Amino acid sequence: DDYVKWSEKSRNEKIKTVAVTTLKITIAIGCLYIFICSISMLGDAFQILAGKTAGEIFSNDSFLSNPLTGLILGVLVTVLVQSSSTSTSIVITMVASGILEVHIAIPIIMGSNIGTSVTNTIVALSQSVDKNEFRRAFAGATVHDIFNLLSVLVFLPIEVASGYLEITTQAIIDSFHIQGGTDAPEMLTVITDPLVNGIVQINKSVITLAAQGTPLEPESSIIKIWCDQIKADVNVTHFANTSPRLQFLDSVFLAKYLFYFHLHCQYFLFANTGLSDVEAGVILLFVSLIILSSCLIIMVKVLSTLMHGPASRIIKKVINTKFRRPFGWVTGYLSILVGAGLTFLVQSSSVFTSILTPLVGIGVISVERMYPLTLGANIGTTTTGIFTALASEPARLEYSLQLALVHLFFNLSGIVLWYPIPILRRVPIRGAKALGNITSEYRWFAVIYMISAFFIIPAALLALSIADFWAMMSVVIVVAVIVVFIIVTNVIQTHKPHLLPSFLRTWEF
Repeated sequence: DDYVKWSEKSRNEKIKTVAVTTLKITIAIGCLYIFICSISMLGDAFQILAGKTAGEIFSNDSFLSNPLTGLILGVLVTVLVQSSSTSTSIVITMVASGILEVHIAIPIIMGSNIGTSVTNTIVALSQSVDKNEFRRAFAGATVHDIFNLLSVLVFLPIEVASGYLEITTQAIIDSFHIQGGTDAPEMLTVITDPLVNGIVQINKSVITLAAQGTPLEPESSIIKIWCDQIKADVNVTHFANTSPRLQFLDSVFLAKYLFYFHLHCQYFLFANTGLSDVEAGVILLFVSLIILSSCLIIMVKVLSTLMHGPASRIIKKVINTKFRRPFGWVTGYLSILVGAGLTFLVQSSSVFTSILTPLVGIGVISVERMYPLTLGANIGTTTTGIFTALASEPARLEYSLQLALVHLFFNLSGIVLWYPIPILRRVPIRGAKALGNITSEYRWFAVIYMISAFFIIPAALLALSIADFWAMMSVVIVVAVIVVFIIVTNVIQTHKPHLLPSFLRTWEF
């Protein structure tokens, strides 16, 4: 370590250190701001590309009557639009409109929880250059995946069998007289919207209308076409003629009309470009991924240079410290509250966990501390749905608010199960660390994991849920054979590798 104490530096060295540190902090904050904006643009890109399809999927209630199908559609649609806030808001709006019943929408909400964790998994891939950073970052990202998957595996069957979430939330709704009409407060979006809205603006009502089964015009676009409207009072003179000769006017009167004129959007980059939604979406997706990766790399490099010497040790100690006995147990619950509060401020669990992931990668935050912060993010993100529900029409307010509370109580149930008891708390953490260890050895596994967990497996399960019995059994048998083959191969690799052909003695293809 070439760190030089402050007291041992000359005056010029101190000035240089302060200037360089200030510059690095400014660059880090600037990159963080652009990084958050790029995540928002990434979500917009996915909505432009797949928003109509996602809405149309939600409108097919013949699929949604099957809880497993609803769960999988919740996963796939959230992955497509890159936002659980968007997918849950669509579902809540559909419940508020009377299109979906609460019990049908519950599995979709559970699926959206799984789908939202794909964003920070993508972010973790940006740290694949350094083996140790990648191991920690991938573990920090996938602890969210594992928690959500475990919660769904436990509580979806319980909900189908007992309806405890529906019954509990219905009892709460019946106990309170709640008035609607409350809009969600703007927090971080006040800062990020000027930049993001200067590039692209989304017409989310198109997605909602598609979800409600409303026929869309062929030229309808998810990119806003009409931004403003102006009204104008126009005085019109009417001439009434009752004479057989036109040159004689019997009466003249003046009428006043109010006209509304819609104005084309022209104040953002993708406004009225002539590009189709697919073309604009692909461009925005490509650009946002480049910006996201570039900002993340720069931010990690800058933070790595700042995190050296005593500063690194102090920051790590403060972030990962625990209260002294007998109050050590309070630390994790405080982290959950912090995660919930910060997620409420940024109004996105994806943004919050994506900010934490690179910090886990460079070793500032441990996976053990990332876990409760992630749980808090799951609580904080439910506020968006609650505000969406409160803005519903009074006639359907109780149903939309009930579904928003289902989202909250589902996440609370997961925390109650997987956090207070130490042996259960270690399950998601150890699972995430195991995935991190695998990906650090076999980089290709990270991509395979992400594609399989968020696309291939949900799509296969969706196909199975609508297929006949024998088709389903055929796929199940094939999958079982593959799993058994992998397990047996792993055992032989560990104990009797000489029995295997050379290409199977290691997974390093």
